Amino acid sequence: MFLFLLIAMVVVVAAVTLAVVGGGDSAALPEAAPEHLVDPLPATRPVGRADVEALRLPVGPRGYRMADVDDVLGRLGAELAERDARIAELESALAGAQATAVGRANLFAKPGEEREQ
Repeated sequence: MFLFLLIAMVVVVAAVTLAVVGGGDSAALPEAAPEHLVDPLPATRPVGRADVEALRLPVGPRGYRMADVDDVLGRLGAELAERDARIAELESALAGAQATAVGRANLFAKPGEEREQ
């Protein structure tokens, strides 16, 4: 009885192995196409919060695909650096405008007029 169960188990394991591997026939398990980033970040406009929230990175055999993650992080880093530079530029312009306004006694006078005393 034990010998019969052992032979049956070997036959079942061999049949499953052949079915999975395909036994030379590639129709059993066709190659799956690798997942790609379906909706990448928009190239024609700045990235918004909704774009980042809607972004779904494809998963590979060992986690996320590194190339897609690197592309997304590079794009987000560049846009954040650009926004930081723009914010610093606007803050500098605002500080300059405020300093000019404080230096003038009559804020409602035109720049060419004399100050009233």
